Amino acid sequence: MSSRAIRIWTWLHKWTSLICTLFMLLLCLTGLPLIFHHEIGHLLGDEIEAPELPAAMDRQRVSLDTMAQAAKAQHPQLIIQYAGENEDDPRLWWFTLAATPEPTSDYKSVAVDARTGLVVREYRIGEGFMDLMFRLHVDMFAGLPGKLFLGFMGLLLLIALVSGVVLYAPFMRKLDFGAVRKDRSTRVKWLDLHNLIGIVTLVWCFVVGATGMINTWAELLVQYWQYDKVSALLAPYKNQPLLKAEERAPLQASLDTAMHAGDKRKVSFIAFPGTAFSSPHHNTFFLKGSTPLTSKLLQPLLIDARSSQLTAAPELPWYLTALLVSQPLHFGDYGGMPMKILWALLDVATIVVLGSGLYLWLRKPQGARKSAKGVAAGGLDEAKSPETAAA
Repeated sequence: MSSRAIRIWTWLHKWTSLICTLFMLLLCLTGLPLIFHHEIGHLLGDEIEAPELPAAMDRQRVSLDTMAQAAKAQHPQLIIQYAGENEDDPRLWWFTLAATPEPTSDYKSVAVDARTGLVVREYRIGEGFMDLMFRLHVDMFAGLPGKLFLGFMGLLLLIALVSGVVLYAPFMRKLDFGAVRKDRSTRVKWLDLHNLIGIVTLVWCFVVGATGMINTWAELLVQYWQYDKVSALLAPYKNQPLLKAEERAPLQASLDTAMHAGDKRKVSFIAFPGTAFSSPHHNTFFLKGSTPLTSKLLQPLLIDARSSQLTAAPELPWYLTALLVSQPLHFGDYGGMPMKILWALLDVATIVVLGSGLYLWLRKPQGARKSAKGVAAGGLDEAKSPETAAA
């Protein structure tokens, strides 16, 4: 590789790494407890469990309308936006309520027993340690702008990874793979560890960084799908006002229609009329399969809220399928506890890589700093060795 190419790749690696490192450290630190969010939530008492009932009652199910009425009775002034079967316990359903159908951070979530139609408890929204970790990890309490900013940081991480691999080859030309020069200075030993752990965790970092970046686009991708695909299906409903609650058919009738058309799929969640995932005239059912893969792939069914008839069953476009697949892959929550432990170990290793990279920059020798400034300014000074370039 020519000296000019090394200067360019060094500049890319240095600045993309420096800009995104603190935010990547934040995401790694907050992401670590989120890998075990179910287990931690159970220890903290945040997980809601269905009460034990006699075996005969345990198999019965009340209507969706009965459950919805129970949830609505908790907050009569609010409307139901979404509902769905609890992912870990099908005996429970959750209902999200807010003042309007539009997206909002001010909402309530209620757990209802599907066997009795009674409210079990409300979910703690905006409270506790895990909610703090989640909000910091997803948008830093800044909503969509925060998500897009973190997505940009993810893009810089990917560039830093690629440039780091390019620089790794000339750096290791005279060293054995994985060599750590223990007889050298502390900084050189950390440089070797930084490169070793970085190359070992490269694929994982790239996968998690890429899927995390895709996840930040979720709202925009859903809006584009509605504009590009769903709007054409709703042409017959153009200029019709939002259906009032008293004009809608029983919810159970819509659920029966969805189950009949769903080919043995289960309900992931239901979006009610006027919400971001539905239309002003439909209860949109998102159904999922029963295998580890198909449980992450959703099939939307638009059920007319007035007649309970199926309007359309559009296939999700490739970009939404990619989004749905990337979400569980990002947190490693589809392979059981062994995969969670592996994800946690790789997360800790990435924290070491990020922290050591920051340390190497702060402890860079004065001569190397001047050389780096000359490279950034486009001067003729070159990094004196691959070691200096990689740092």
